Amino acid sequence: MATVQRRWDEDTPPRRGVAINVGANSTLPGIRGRLFTDGRFEYIPIPERSQTARSVPTYGDLEVAVPEELLDTEVHLDPSFPEVPGATEYTYGDEHGVKAAPLGALDAGDMVWFYASLSPVSGSIPWSPANWGAFIIGEFRLEVDPLVSPELDALAPSLRRRCVTNAHFARAEPDARVLLLGDPDESRLLDRAVPLSSTVGGVIPNRCVTYLSADSGRGPWWRRPLRFDPSGTSVLRALIDRWQQLEEDAIDDVENTLESLERTGTHVPGDPP
Repeated sequence: MATVQRRWDEDTPPRRGVAINVGANSTLPGIRGRLFTDGRFEYIPIPERSQTARSVPTYGDLEVAVPEELLDTEVHLDPSFPEVPGATEYTYGDEHGVKAAPLGALDAGDMVWFYASLSPVSGSIPWSPANWGAFIIGEFRLEVDPLVSPELDALAPSLRRRCVTNAHFARAEPDARVLLLGDPDESRLLDRAVPLSSTVGGVIPNRCVTYLSADSGRGPWWRRPLRFDPSGTSVLRALIDRWQQLEEDAIDDVENTLESLERTGTHVPGDPP
């Protein structure tokens, strides 16, 4: 008998959120996505390293800037956003406990943000580190509770059809320890990347990390899951929305956007109410 998954109440705001690192980096496959002066960016997934049981996209299919020798390399398109060629659903799967554990503890209606390391095409973008930085590139509002060690046969057929589109189920041996399904009306690949790094340098966190999340910002925070309580979740959602609405010539240091939210009554955790 198919398991019925709990969905979220549209009148209830998200209780919490988690941000996780995804996408290409200087190690795998040795490049980062590009960040443009207007805040737009390239989402470049990591290469697929496991044997696949069905056809999956290549870097060439995604039409992103990679070295020619990578064009025919299959990608692990995860997270998947329908805005990206080769994807039809908002899904994310993970086989590693460091990410699967905090993600699996979320509930339907909670938020998941995806951040990636990006390199600016110009070293003079005033709101970005000069060489590289961590940026939020997409978000899911979970349509159903996370599927922990998902057993597809136990899912309702309508959910099963959507879940199997995830890259982990393209593998000859599906290996996801947790699987997320984003609500299509509340999930998106962002138009503009939102900085988590300070303008000083990629390894220096801004207040999205040190005040909105529970992370200390010490050590390699840009590789860790970042946890947000209800207040931090609310402010980060507002910040992301504001950032998407800015005109190119109005994009400013993210710290100034946070200050603007404070002036309009949006409380930032860690600051006096």
